[in-house]
Amino acid sequence: MRFLRLCMDGDVIIIESPENLDHQALLDSLNLEGCGAVVSFLGITRGLDNGKEIYRLEFDAWQDKLGQVLDNLANKAISRFGVRKIAMSHRTGSVEAGENIVSIHVASPHRKEAFRACEWLIDELKVQAPIWKKEVSETGESWKAGLG
Repeated sequence: MRFLRLCMDGDVIIIESPENLDHQALLDSLNLEGCGAVVSFLGITRGLDNGKEIYRLEFDAWQDKLGQVLDNLANKAISRFGVRKIAMSHRTGSVEAGENIVSIHVASPHRKEAFRACEWLIDELKVQAPIWKKEVSETGESWKAGLG
């Protein structure tokens, strides 16, 4: 995995990668001491959406802000839900059908907090992360509305 940016501050690991996203390697990077649960989310590019073939998604990001936004979200989730460790990664550039787009791992002493934090993180990432995506399909190209 080639890293565009790697931010590690003990409890949070943020990786921005233009080439690939290794979901398992990201999980393996977490120190799980004191944790009894890990909840993970993996977003992938759909090959079919509403009956139309999707070839790829092209992600454009405000690179100077993306890592900071993801790090802020992770730290808010730690404070808000009482989880211990978070690792997040989001692809940029061209992501083919079936390839990983976003990976989130939340480690916590208990499962309930980890589930809540993971759901909150993906929802907030889609709202706050300075990432825009263009869908390339059999019917042409179109920018998807909003961030994330």
